[in-house]
Amino acid sequence: MTTGLEGEVVVITGASSGLGAATARHLGAQGAKLVLGARRLDRIQALADEINSGGGSAIAIATDVTDRDQVRELVDAAVEAHGHIDVLLNNAGVAPLSLLEKLNIHEWDQMIDVNIKGVLYGIAAALPHMIHQKRGQIINVSSIAALNVGPVTAIYSATKQAVRAITEGLRLEVKPHNIRTTVILPGAIATDLPGGINDQDIAAAMKGAYEIAIAPDSFARTIAFAISQPEDVDVNEIVFRPTRQA
Repeated sequence: MTTGLEGEVVVITGASSGLGAATARHLGAQGAKLVLGARRLDRIQALADEINSGGGSAIAIATDVTDRDQVRELVDAAVEAHGHIDVLLNNAGVAPLSLLEKLNIHEWDQMIDVNIKGVLYGIAAALPHMIHQKRGQIINVSSIAALNVGPVTAIYSATKQAVRAITEGLRLEVKPHNIRTTVILPGAIATDLPGGINDQDIAAAMKGAYEIAIAPDSFARTIAFAISQPEDVDVNEIVFRPTRQA
């Protein structure tokens, strides 16, 4: 039985761990041709080797999504290797949560640079290829935090609301080019994202909140669902969370 993923050329940012790595393994097992980007080249190279040794297809490219040139090089590497790009998964994200009164402005800048500009750089790199092809799919990762703002999530929630708005604007623009767009809003998923919180009290609270977190494979299956739909089906937004999450 086919899955609709065989031979699909998929570029994934933030692929070195968590959601990105789980998605790479899941899509690779179903025949997708993967181009993996992340800052930690050793991690994504090991993942690519794992996928290739299992009969899949993956290449690893060191990529910092805050560097527009590196993101363009990542997407161009996929086109050079396979002749086209089918899917871009803008997955890289950070969440160093803190109270605004702490004035951790460098963390605000980091979230804006990675969570918003990184997505925009991905779109800028992939869109010309997809317009030329008259097909493709751009999947952006938002968060349940885009819908529910907490006392320490103001900047993070703002960046994820921006991702949602950007994706909807993109959807409206690319219809003439037969390009699909999807935004994913996951709830608590067991990744190392909370590990990026530098405030120890908030980190401890998040660790407790994440006791109900579900496996990253839940995200991978969601991505596979969106990609595997027929080309005339455009899955625009998916919100999912642990059954126990309020």
